[in-house]
Amino acid sequence: MTLLWIWFCASAVSLVSSRVTFHGHKVIQVQLETKEHVELIKSMDKMFHLNFWTPDSSSRLAPNMTTDFHIHAKHTDSVLQLLKKNTIKFEVLFHDLQAGIEAQLDSPRRKKSKHKYIKYNDWNAIADWMRAMSTKHSDLVSQMTIGKTYEGNPMYVLKVGQSSKAGPAIFMDCGIHAREWISPAFCQWFVRELVSGYAKDEGIKNMLTNLNFYILPVFNIDGYIYTWTTDRMWRKNRSPSSDEMCYGTDLNRNFNISWCDIGSSDDPCTEIYCGKCPGSEVETKNVANFILNNLSSIKAYISIHSYSQMLLYPYSYTFDPAPNSQELDEISEGAVSALSSLYKTKYVYGSSASTIYPTSGSSDDWAYAQGIRYSFTFELRDRGKHGFLLPESQIRATCKETTLAVQYIANYVLSHSS
Repeated sequence: MTLLWIWFCASAVSLVSSRVTFHGHKVIQVQLETKEHVELIKSMDKMFHLNFWTPDSSSRLAPNMTTDFHIHAKHTDSVLQLLKKNTIKFEVLFHDLQAGIEAQLDSPRRKKSKHKYIKYNDWNAIADWMRAMSTKHSDLVSQMTIGKTYEGNPMYVLKVGQSSKAGPAIFMDCGIHAREWISPAFCQWFVRELVSGYAKDEGIKNMLTNLNFYILPVFNIDGYIYTWTTDRMWRKNRSPSSDEMCYGTDLNRNFNISWCDIGSSDDPCTEIYCGKCPGSEVETKNVANFILNNLSSIKAYISIHSYSQMLLYPYSYTFDPAPNSQELDEISEGAVSALSSLYKTKYVYGSSASTIYPTSGSSDDWAYAQGIRYSFTFELRDRGKHGFLLPESQIRATCKETTLAVQYIANYVLSHSS
């Protein structure tokens, strides 16, 4: 392992006790117009070990693509000079990444913060909120434990709905990638919308009378906690690897579907490490087992990510169309139209491989392969201005518009389930 790479792995060392900071680090957005531009960025990645935000690896770069990446403070001058010398168009998104991290929260957090829907909540606040929701709204909400994470945190799913029948149901997860904070924020918001809407919205009442939601507000709990306590930019889970310097597996590369093929890596120090084997991570196993145990009722799978403003459907690991790709495309068109109707937010939609980039071992492809024919992945706001650091001031609008899209999908599933 090179000394340069150790910087990016440093936050993964299990004995780290202090918070990782990013003073002087920059995030830039680059317009790749030619093959030469692509090759230059790839060579810069080898020299400076750039940390890619989108796409998630330099191996995915192609002409006519926009890429966002994070640069260590000591390499910023060299990177910017190379871009200028080669007349590549770029924009600095964050001049000081640490300042951007601190600006994401509207106000400093106390050790014990009260749960709020328009704030980012730490894991303890979310766990308390889940217990409170299942107690206060026991007629609609029940909490179940589907297992524990690598570090022993219980993984909770909220079942929302009145139906005691075997189906239909929708499984939705948030926070599979730890640094995508807007994702868990949406799951919390959506539960509230269902519960509060039941008494005053006939559409929601009908939906919850005939359809159940299984909602996992935080998939990658260990990683999420780590983003609050140690490294805000952490992506993976926190399981150890064979390399003592690097921790974590990308849980969205760990499912048993074309595992560790395209768009993933067997190098544990990378952000897209696929794990030791298919389903090697306990978090992956817990979710897969829950879905398999409820497969007769689960008719749709929805995974919430950020960022890019996209609605994606299978396949991720191949450019071949899914058997019901036309139907998935029509549903996506309707969902995106519903979402955009509120604030005119622009989303694109399509199959994952062709719309964003190819990946293997992803949860949505795995769910689809189990027979869940309505499988979707949302990439929420924005398109790079804030990236993973979407300000709290945008939580409300993001969640309100996304709720319209998810409701559209849910109503479609309800009307097309036997």
